[in-house]
Amino acid sequence: MGEDVFHTIHAPADALYKVKGSKHYGYVFPINNVEEAKAHLEALRKKHHDARHHAYAYRMGPTGHAWRASDDGEPANSAGPPILGALKSKEVTNCLGVVVRYFGGTKLGVGGLIDAYRTATLMALKKSQIVERFIEESVTVRCPYDLIGAVMALGERHRARVVDQTFTDACTVSLSIRASQFPALHRALDELYGCEILT
Repeated sequence: MGEDVFHTIHAPADALYKVKGSKHYGYVFPINNVEEAKAHLEALRKKHHDARHHAYAYRMGPTGHAWRASDDGEPANSAGPPILGALKSKEVTNCLGVVVRYFGGTKLGVGGLIDAYRTATLMALKKSQIVERFIEESVTVRCPYDLIGAVMALGERHRARVVDQTFTDACTVSLSIRASQFPALHRALDELYGCEILT
């Protein structure tokens, strides 16, 4: 896998894991920032306001270097870290895992809790589609109208996507491209006479 590739989930998913009367509702969400994670967590706290625990973990960034895990009142390292471990085992990032626990009357012990939180998360991940994403870089260029076809052809040849276009006295086009392909596109645009790279 290249340095500009990472995996995340395509859409939210959920699953229910029952053990010894306790119910563990596992949820996974694709996220782009911590604020999105907080919003999903708050929504689940409202939805499951009568639950005893809302443990969670998330991984952010292409390598999952930014992360957080919370046991939410469960014994230390029995809830958040197993959720985080499930995310790591599937190599997903930009992903939030939350497990909502309703106590069923029989204590599970620390080992049982670890297994339950991990299993509920893995079940939710199994129901979600894991997708490949790319780190992208952007470039904005300005050119006369007679060069817009050449700019678009270069973008297409390098598999860039058009993010924005403005047509005034000249054409301004913003292109986004996979980070590993950016230098080649930038070089090609720079060599196009009459084309000005703005960013």
